[in-house]
Amino acid sequence: MEHIRYQQLAPSAENHEKSPIDKPKHSKRGFASMDPEQQRAISREGGRAAHQQGVAHKFTSEEARAAGKKGGEAVSRNREHMAAIGRKGGTNRGKKKNNATTEENNF
Repeated sequence: MEHIRYQQLAPSAENHEKSPIDKPKHSKRGFASMDPEQQRAISREGGRAAHQQGVAHKFTSEEARAAGKKGGEAVSRNREHMAAIGRKGGTNRGKKKNNATTEENNF
């Protein structure tokens, strides 16, 4: 069995092609290989089909409120995270206050 060795070519004005070493191992397949417009067209059809079959779901404001509340409760359990948020907000407020008084003194 014959082994072929590839050497990486030094960049030059004459040779802008990549050597076999630089080629990606996997080519894009399926949805990833399509151009964005083609992806949108397929997605659009999927959305329409879901609505026609009655399986599409649209959140009501009540469902959205409940989901947000649930997420907020999960985040609030992390005391360190909440303390960091509060600290950052207090620091920014102090900076804004200092900037406002500095601007008043400049006039």
